[in-house]
Amino acid sequence: MPVSAAFEDRGSISSQSKRQTRLLSRGTRISPSAAKGRWPGSFKGHRMSLPFYQRSHQHYDFSYRNKDLRTTVSHYQHEKKRSAIYTQGSTAYSSRSSAAHRQEAEAFRQASAASFQQQASQYALSSDVSRKAASAYDYGSSHGLTDSSLLLDDYSSKLSPKPKRAKHSLLSGEEKENLPSDYMVPIFSGRQKHVSGITDTEEERIKEAAAYIAQRNLLATEEGITTSKQSTASKQSTASKQSMTSKQSTASRQSMASKQSVVSKQATSTLQQEETFEKKSRKVAIREKAERLSLRKTLEETEAYHAKLNEDHLLHAPEFIIKPRSHTVWEKENVKLHCSIAGWPEPRVTWYKNQVPINVHANPGKYIIESRYGMHTLEINACDFEDTAQYRASAMNVKGELSAYASVVVKRYKGEFDETRFHAGVSTMPLSFAVTPYGYASKFEIHFDDKFDVSFGREGETMSLGCRVVITPEIKHFQPEIQWYRNGVPLSPSKWVQTLWSGERATLTFSHLNKEDEGLYTIRVRMGEYYEQYSAYVFVRDADAEIEGAPAAPLDVKCLEANKDYIIISWKQPAVDGGSPILGYFIDKCEVGTDNWSQCNDTPVKFARFPVTGLIEGRSYIFRVRAVNKTGIGFPSRVSEPVAALDPAEKARLKSRPSAPWTGQIIVTEEEPSEGIVPGPPTDLSVTEATRSYVVLSWKPPRQRGHEGIMYFVEKCEAGTENWQRVNTELPVKSPRFALFDLAEGKSYCFRVRCSNSAGVGEPSDATEVTVVGDKLDIPKAPGKIIPSRNTDTSVVVSWEESTDAKELVGYYIEASVAGSGKWEPCNNNPVKGSRFTCHGLVTGQSYIFRVRAVNAAGLSEYSQDSEAIEVKAAIAPPSPPHDITCLESFRDSVVLGWKQPDKIGGAEITGYYVNYREVIDGVPGKWREANVKAVSEEAYKISNLKENMVYQFQVAAMNMAGLGAPSAVSECFKCEEWTIAVPGPPHSLKCSEVRKDSLVLQWKPPVHSGRTPVTGYFVDLKEAKAKEDQWRGLNEAAIKNVYLKVRGLKEGVSYVFRVRAINQAGVGKPSDLAGPVVAETRPGTKEVVVNVDDDGVISLNFECDQMTPKSEFTWSKDYVSTEDSPRLEVESKGNKTKMTFKDLGMDDLGLYSCDVTDTDGIASSYLIDEEELKRLLALSHEHKFPTVPVKSELAVEILEKGQVRFWMQAEKLSGNAKVNYIFNEKEIFEGPKYKMHIDRNTGIIEMFMEKLQDEDEGTYTFQLQDGKATNHSTVVLIGDVFKKLQKEAEFQRQEWIRKQGPHFAEYLSWEVTGECNVLLKCKVANIKKETHIVWYKDEREISVDEKHDFKDGICTLLITEFSKKDAGIYEVILKDDRGKDKSRLKLVDEAFKELMTEVCKKIALSATDLKIQSTAEGIRLYSFVTYYVEDLKVNWSHNGAAIRYSDRVKTGVTGEQIWLQINEPTPNDKGKYVMELFDGKTGHQKTVDLSGQAYEEAYAEFQRLKQAAIAEKNRARVLGGLPDVVTIQEGKALNLTCNVWGDPPPEVSWLKNEKALASDDHCNLKFEAGKTAYFTINGVSTADSGKYGLVVKNKYGSETSDFTVSVFIPEEEARMAALEAQKGGKKAK
Repeated sequence: MPVSAAFEDRGSISSQSKRQTRLLSRGTRISPSAAKGRWPGSFKGHRMSLPFYQRSHQHYDFSYRNKDLRTTVSHYQHEKKRSAIYTQGSTAYSSRSSAAHRQEAEAFRQASAASFQQQASQYALSSDVSRKAASAYDYGSSHGLTDSSLLLDDYSSKLSPKPKRAKHSLLSGEEKENLPSDYMVPIFSGRQKHVSGITDTEEERIKEAAAYIAQRNLLATEEGITTSKQSTASKQSTASKQSMTSKQSTASRQSMASKQSVVSKQATSTLQQEETFEKKSRKVAIREKAERLSLRKTLEETEAYHAKLNEDHLLHAPEFIIKPRSHTVWEKENVKLHCSIAGWPEPRVTWYKNQVPINVHANPGKYIIESRYGMHTLEINACDFEDTAQYRASAMNVKGELSAYASVVVKRYKGEFDETRFHAGVSTMPLSFAVTPYGYASKFEIHFDDKFDVSFGREGETMSLGCRVVITPEIKHFQPEIQWYRNGVPLSPSKWVQTLWSGERATLTFSHLNKEDEGLYTIRVRMGEYYEQYSAYVFVRDADAEIEGAPAAPLDVKCLEANKDYIIISWKQPAVDGGSPILGYFIDKCEVGTDNWSQCNDTPVKFARFPVTGLIEGRSYIFRVRAVNKTGIGFPSRVSEPVAALDPAEKARLKSRPSAPWTGQIIVTEEEPSEGIVPGPPTDLSVTEATRSYVVLSWKPPRQRGHEGIMYFVEKCEAGTENWQRVNTELPVKSPRFALFDLAEGKSYCFRVRCSNSAGVGEPSDATEVTVVGDKLDIPKAPGKIIPSRNTDTSVVVSWEESTDAKELVGYYIEASVAGSGKWEPCNNNPVKGSRFTCHGLVTGQSYIFRVRAVNAAGLSEYSQDSEAIEVKAAIAPPSPPHDITCLESFRDSVVLGWKQPDKIGGAEITGYYVNYREVIDGVPGKWREANVKAVSEEAYKISNLKENMVYQFQVAAMNMAGLGAPSAVSECFKCEEWTIAVPGPPHSLKCSEVRKDSLVLQWKPPVHSGRTPVTGYFVDLKEAKAKEDQWRGLNEAAIKNVYLKVRGLKEGVSYVFRVRAINQAGVGKPSDLAGPVVAETRPGTKEVVVNVDDDGVISLNFECDQMTPKSEFTWSKDYVSTEDSPRLEVESKGNKTKMTFKDLGMDDLGLYSCDVTDTDGIASSYLIDEEELKRLLALSHEHKFPTVPVKSELAVEILEKGQVRFWMQAEKLSGNAKVNYIFNEKEIFEGPKYKMHIDRNTGIIEMFMEKLQDEDEGTYTFQLQDGKATNHSTVVLIGDVFKKLQKEAEFQRQEWIRKQGPHFAEYLSWEVTGECNVLLKCKVANIKKETHIVWYKDEREISVDEKHDFKDGICTLLITEFSKKDAGIYEVILKDDRGKDKSRLKLVDEAFKELMTEVCKKIALSATDLKIQSTAEGIRLYSFVTYYVEDLKVNWSHNGAAIRYSDRVKTGVTGEQIWLQINEPTPNDKGKYVMELFDGKTGHQKTVDLSGQAYEEAYAEFQRLKQAAIAEKNRARVLGGLPDVVTIQEGKALNLTCNVWGDPPPEVSWLKNEKALASDDHCNLKFEAGKTAYFTINGVSTADSGKYGLVVKNKYGSETSDFTVSVFIPEEEARMAALEAQKGGKKAK
């Protein structure tokens, strides 16, 4: 059965496979021919060819074959004790009991021991190997592992399901030939939902190793085994053993006891039935022992590696990947020590020599320490005998420190040939030495063949980067060190990326590409001390969106901060938004070990940071982020690394391993609490982060907290209020950090925190400063000045100016578009930092434009302006033609030409120029001739051997490394003749340097032709580059003699051109060629020359350049003349720094000093030393030579609490040797009863104390300081009034201290006006007790106070309501008890009373309500209410800015608390703005109302309505009186009633009887006279006249009815009725 079939079997090992195992266990020899059909490869000699999986995976190498089984078994028995073993594909532990496991392990150990003893004495290697394979298989089965768990392919396939877009294979052709057709490379899916737990590698390690042991022994080589013939009985015993083994396998699944018996019988039967013995050669035995040791070491390394993986992927201590190696070198040679270190945070590396730190600055040029791509190097230059030492590399981070040692031995060469110096066959010193493990040195040459190029992939795909490594000379058993890097960071194998070294080819495989994988990949191959590297970029494009128009996936999801209560997650925004802006992001979390994803936020967040809350303490989580736009939600990002919800400090307190590997739960144990102590307030509360979505608080735990755990409650309040609200009412915070949500954007808040435990809730912390809710981080500004430049046929280099004032910049996204298409494509999907990027994958010959935008956590900036279009083609080309050929001077047989450098140099430096000339006769040009054979480096050349008076034309061609460029345009005709012009020729070789935003330096060379007289000076002109020719302006009115000029006053961003003219006695010559155009700007990174004065007073000029090339050099000049040979200066340059030192700075050194950096883009800077600067530098130098003790505070005097006098001063710093002399009136005083001295050298404070100032202490006090050679002194004069005032103050303080021994006032009596406009008299008392009494007085009369003071807060108050003039007077409060008394007096009379009344009036004015409008029957009223009114509050009204004149129509007044203005009979003139001003005596407080427009119309209409209603009410008809309610009259009598009525107009009168009209007749006479009087008369009333009568009066304004009742009675009937009533009453009494 082929091995591939065994790898593909996912159920159980087939019977055929088991049969082969049993055959091998009997020592059956397999012939090479048979092996060809069974194994993937054939035997060569005595060694089987390497199986394909050993060649495809680095960790399956030769060292794993034929291992000692006992070492493996003991190792995994130890693993069994450390971690629970659970079956593959299940989340539950094995159901076997611990007792069954122990029985099983014991039976296995007995069988293994018996097998090993028989192997050593009787059996050959073949039998031993087969038993190991069978035992390993049984071991895996007995520990709960199914058969398929022992199969490597099943294990890989389980963890690595094949993604939909995954490629089948990225192996080379040779590897594919040896690969079975049905074998699949393990592939991981980036969007796989299943997530392993923190300790899931335990299961993988056990299953991987067990499966490997079984497969390794099954396929082990047969080298060195000799086999004798087997008898028939041996064959029978073999068959019997096969049957027994089969039964044993079945029985082991039913019972542990039966399995143990069968194993024992098997071992015994095997010993008895084996007839032939196999012998091992000495070579085989040694090899087996070596392989056992190798296996043990490999297992230990694997255990250590997986132990590190089991950590929460948070912090890792430093670890040496490559340790420094010891070296033996010759004297005067260089040596390098290398080491590679891993750890997080990135460790800080320090190099030591014999335990002493190496200081590179103390020995310039001796040591060079570098760190590059995670490789740390110490280079020792020109070794001498003293460099023989032990060197140590110390790596340190927050997790710890680790060191590695290496020795360097320096040998001295005596001039004779020393064989120890060279290896045999080497006669010359090699360029590079490498110490190999075999003790000799070699020079290695490393070459890369079949290299990987710039690669493009898509999310979800697989990709492989590889190259063939050729190393000469080749040394067997000495393999190179291969290290891969991404963007300079070392890569380690993971589920996303795997590395492979086959012995000649290095491969890096991406199982599932993500955008995080985009970057610059570098392979570094090291052999000893020599290494080479190669780099290429990998681009990863976005996967096709499931929803068209949805945004791409975010990337780089990381944990910024983790604690018990929340985890802050950050990510990078994608470059592709799907065509519409991204609205925000959703964050998902998943508990490790589960596949249940839950969304953390309900609304999308735009800020690329978010605190995830609602976590379970101790659990580990992973996170992912999804972007959303108006179209939909995009793909989720790659999941983050697992992170535990624990405080960093709590990790040290973990006391147990994870209890459930599939959940990642961490059990945290707390110490038993002691006696309860209420915790104190937290400290250092601050807002660490604030956005529009959340605010993060951080604080320190209180010092007073007890031994039990504490929790926190967070409170908030709006700024300006004291309304504190508890935020976390239901769930207390366990860690000293908290994230607050649901805050109103734009509002201001303060926060504070309380601690709590079982003893109670503590006091709150100090509140934070006011925090405005909103994003503190601004979106960066758009980059500027996008400049594309050619690179290759398919790439363009894009550079830009970085965004200004950008904070927390993540990087930049670059987009490209074919010119004119309008379609933009991203050039990178992972933000890049810096200001330069190479865009690959472009079409050759096509024109592109580019744009850039910046990104930070707040979002993406606006796009930059589009760049100019550039055609994609190779960058390096011959330079363009020079231009502006001029004749600088002419002689009889020669001319001097000058020209300007080409505009385009072709991507490489110009190496020289070639000049051609030709004669022009009668306007007809002749043939071209070469003027120079060797290239000219300068931009001027003298052509000799010409004909006098002949006319010539010239042309110039430039050359660079790409070749000779095209020649320039033919110059104008120049006649070769002796110049006799009087004025000088034009200056030439103009150059601009030290370009800044407002200045530059222009330099030139004198003209070749000076004219008849020497040149006496120069004039410099400038104009803007786009200005016309008539806009030239001169920069100097008088000629300057220097050949340079610093031009000032330039406008930033403006382009200028310059020209220079020379002058002599004859006049001004022709102007030079133009210099420029030059843009006035300060380039990023520009540095200036800095003057420095060291501790010894040495003055130097210093300059630093970060943009140097290997060929760059520093050149110093004074007034732009080289200072190379100056005896007054000394120049020292090292690396990118240079220093020019003045030996004796004086008047001869005045001038402008400049430093130029060659081979750069004009980098230069200058420094002017004039007379003023010279004086300053000399004074500073003198101060450094003769130093003084710096003083923070001069000598001062202060009075202490008891009247003591303190003299003190403070120095900046004092050493331990500092001394102080105390001088009084020129005599030194010493410590004694009167004087106490003290010096605090840590703070620099010097003090002297005196208990009391007496008259003889008047005088001058001086402190004299001496610290090394530095001195200083300080003096204070206490004479005359100064001394008397100080003495009086000291006596007062002494009396104050005596007063405070009893009850006293800490704050004397004062007043305060409350919000209710009442006056509150208050004072603060101290040192009181229960017996202390307080009495209030006004004008020496005691004030009766209803309540007794309890002094709870130490505040005593007296409230005076509605304060007015009657409350003026002198108030006094007395505090007394048996210890003494104290009193405080407050005068509230005259000016003090006025001041108080002003404040009362101010409070009343501030309490006024807004003016309101009210309509009345008389007119319109404007009014406002105050708390109460006092006469001192002046009220003034104004109308449209003019004061109102009061009259009968317009009145003002106060009614109760209402202040009003009445406008009677308003007219349109009364419209406008009314202002009520309440003047409190100092300030006017205004209230305004606008009585115009609709407000006036509505008020006027209401006034009219009320006025008419009042008129109607006034003139309405009404009954004034005269009618009774009831009239009782005897029958027969006459009834006369008179009633007065009123109305205007006079009313109409009518009468009613029983609701019916009543007419006047003889019986009932009704009269109405004069419109005012109504008469009602009945002559001889009868019972018929009884009833209800009514008088109705009516006019046009209304009516009124007055009712009365008439009751008529008969006297007899009345008597009879009375008698009847009396009888009825008597009956009821009986």
